[in-house]
Amino acid sequence: MESSRGTILPRLLAAAVALATVPVLAQDTDTFQVRVTVTESCSFSTSTAATDVDFGTVPRSTDPADATGSLVVDCTPGTPFEIGLNNGLNPATGATARATATNRRMTDGEGNYIPYGLWYDAGHTNPWGVAELGQAYSGTGTGEGQTIPIYGEVPAAATNVPQGTYSDTVTATLTF
Repeated sequence: MESSRGTILPRLLAAAVALATVPVLAQDTDTFQVRVTVTESCSFSTSTAATDVDFGTVPRSTDPADATGSLVVDCTPGTPFEIGLNNGLNPATGATARATATNRRMTDGEGNYIPYGLWYDAGHTNPWGVAELGQAYSGTGTGEGQTIPIYGEVPAAATNVPQGTYSDTVTATLTF
């Protein structure tokens, strides 16, 4: 026992002396920030185009005509958004008027018009107009493409006009 005790003690003393003679390195500290800016994102889909509200071919009559189109929006989850529609290129009541069942008009380019209305509900109770007048569609993003239907109607007797192709262009504005 003496011999192993005799060799361990000198080794421990040698290690302690060696550690005591190691120079201490200098130190300095600094700080930095870790951050991320989270933004909401919303856009009309680039992979799925809007579909037209196409009333098709209708006879000159007194019957109303219905059609449906759609817009597709891609918004980050939880992002609130609004979609407003202007009154088209041929409004009967002015470009900034409230949307009604008849203030938008399709034209044949010859001075003849067919009035129509657009709604964001199938029951045609919510005319779809500009956000500034409280007539925009409101939704919340899901992170997936959301198809938003557009319900259109040509009122009764509105197609009692000269034959031809009638059209209009409506601009949709997405705000988030």
